[in-house]
Amino acid sequence: MTNATIPTKKKSASDVRVWVGLDLGGTKMLAKVFDERFRELGRAKKKTEGHRGMEAGLKRMASTIEAALKDAGIAKSQVLGIGVGCPGPVDADKGIIVEAPNLGWYKAPVASFLTKAIGAPTIICNDVDSGVFAEYEFGAARGAKCAVGIFPGTGIGGGAVINGRLLQGANLSCMEIGHIPLAPETSGYGGPTLEIAASRLAIAAEAAQAAYRGQAPNLLKACGTDISKITSGKLAASIAAGDTAIEDIMKKAASLLGAGVATIVHLLAPDIIVLGGGLVEAMPKLYIEGVKRSANARLLGPYRNTFKVVPAQLEDDAGVKGAAAWARRALS
Repeated sequence: MTNATIPTKKKSASDVRVWVGLDLGGTKMLAKVFDERFRELGRAKKKTEGHRGMEAGLKRMASTIEAALKDAGIAKSQVLGIGVGCPGPVDADKGIIVEAPNLGWYKAPVASFLTKAIGAPTIICNDVDSGVFAEYEFGAARGAKCAVGIFPGTGIGGGAVINGRLLQGANLSCMEIGHIPLAPETSGYGGPTLEIAASRLAIAAEAAQAAYRGQAPNLLKACGTDISKITSGKLAASIAAGDTAIEDIMKKAASLLGAGVATIVHLLAPDIIVLGGGLVEAMPKLYIEGVKRSANARLLGPYRNTFKVVPAQLEDDAGVKGAAAWARRALS
């Protein structure tokens, strides 16, 4: 008697079950459809057009998801759940964006609207949280017990995953790292914050002044003093060309971020800190080494060198995958 291979029935398109992620960016929203092994099946991108109002924006979110499902050849009935990464503070339990000033939205009922429009449960989180969760699930923080992600850009966003769960507050998303005060006034109000002093916008403003004063001739030639033209790549090129003033500015910014990292390490004792964004991509060695050196110099002895500082591995649209992955975890 010969052994025969028993044929397995191939899943038809209608048998596939999917997770959907949506990243609600400042100017664009991106939706992706993933199968149960998190392989991308379809995608769609549309302008956010926040100026048209919150209701129009919510409808646009639903239509972007519908376009991604159409691109994947997937029906709404096949969606297991939807994850949305949202700007600003969110109330994850109620499924609302509490405040998104850049869009002009307040108390936006994202979860209930999309659940009704698509017919699948919807979980929301802060957009930085979704990016950090993506790094935990698929990128640089895989296997971590406590992972912290920090993304310096126009502001400085942060998030944390502890034992596989996003760190979220009782009523609001948390980890607003950029608002750590550096030197608060004696009254307890005002004073510079980490974001004011060390974000990419702050670095660009200081670099423009250095160029204007003649201290950064290579940057002046490439960008003039227009802050909008001073990108992370242009800063890196300026340093490579010999603009020591720009290198000093970058080292100072990394040192300041390290002070914020020291605060986080004392609070959470993470094993991995992931740094992402254009500054890290353009100058990984200078920036990451500067952050870690500065943090260790400020830490209590037992906390020094107990963590790794690593660059993010995933690309800019990883947040949409992280949002979908968090929906899977939250709904399981």
